[in-house]
Amino acid sequence: METITVNTEKTVFGGDTIAKFDSKTIFIPFSMPNETLTVKILQHKKDYDNAEIVKIESKSPYRVEPKCKYYTSCGGCNMMHIQSDYQKQLKIQMLEDIFLQNKIDIKGNVLLIDGPDFNYRSRFQLNNGGLSEKKSNTIIPITQCECADEQINKYLKNTKFENRPQGRIQVFGSNCIKSEKKVFLSNPTVKKNEQVYTKSNKKNKPKQKNYFAGTILSEENKVTVQLLDKDISFDVRGFFQSNLHVYQKVINLIVDLLPGGQNILDMYAGCGSISAFLGKKYQNVTLVEHNRDALVFAEENMKETPHVSYGLSGENWVKTCASFCPKFDAVVIDPPRSGMEKEVRNYLCKSKIPYICSLSCDPTTQARDIKELLENGYEIQKTYLLDFYPNTSHIESLVYLKLKN
Repeated sequence: METITVNTEKTVFGGDTIAKFDSKTIFIPFSMPNETLTVKILQHKKDYDNAEIVKIESKSPYRVEPKCKYYTSCGGCNMMHIQSDYQKQLKIQMLEDIFLQNKIDIKGNVLLIDGPDFNYRSRFQLNNGGLSEKKSNTIIPITQCECADEQINKYLKNTKFENRPQGRIQVFGSNCIKSEKKVFLSNPTVKKNEQVYTKSNKKNKPKQKNYFAGTILSEENKVTVQLLDKDISFDVRGFFQSNLHVYQKVINLIVDLLPGGQNILDMYAGCGSISAFLGKKYQNVTLVEHNRDALVFAEENMKETPHVSYGLSGENWVKTCASFCPKFDAVVIDPPRSGMEKEVRNYLCKSKIPYICSLSCDPTTQARDIKELLENGYEIQKTYLLDFYPNTSHIESLVYLKLKN
């Protein structure tokens, strides 16, 4: 493949920086704006090329030496070569660009919620005892991760590579864990648990009732952490936020933003880690979550909060249950990467709920969803970049919307 010299321009979503050569866009990992690089073209595409750095001819003043010895080989971080504050500027610019592609101008209005740049990550995944090499099945037998929580690093340091469990193992470690044991590993040998079904009566609903089929989960996989002033439990095998430093700030932010009222909807509620705090502002909380295992933990986490839970996808909840639910004063919505389901977007646009807190782990689908809400009478009040994953290009965001009068 050919080698060329280019001047870099802008860092784009995904973390690569682009350059132009003969009117063609070139994507270059581990680069940054305003650098002169000699690069090797690795892949020719119709509209763009992929390249790798051969030599840095002129480096950015924001380029730093990465702290991690596995950097560029591990498939995790891809922005550790960039000075921390400048990383955050670039992520804000990425978020602004994505929204602008959907004709939403938030430039200059994005606020930042951040935390520690290192040793922040409590949730981890090991493959055969190590981490997967970038774009490869090769396993790196790591002994330390600069981004991992200190408790996970203690485990990596004190457990020899050959003594770590095989397969894909979920790890959660934190001083926030409410037990002497500070690191939990998923157990791949735990048997599937029997289903336990609860009955529902739509016509005569009590104030607190569970409308879902749940699962009794093994105590062996149960993790309980202290978030702010509450104990929150979840399954180590399931999803939970990795950065507890930032997550606690985000929970406080959501509670502070929302004005309060009678009823609030938490769509894609997971184990209720946000719902548990909404009771401070609202008299009743409605949870919708398709993962019924997660809802079992939500019931534990919500035991002091009046609520109703639905073990359904957003689409099925809209089709079968939304019509007999109370009128909501606000909604918190935190969908998967694919964004809100079409039926959920339509429901929000038609229901005219006064306030919406939209969280997202993928700004491309969030911008799509927000655009539709704006077209149906909402306006953006606040936009936040949530820096859950420093040293990576991963972006999470929160948009607070209000229905126009």
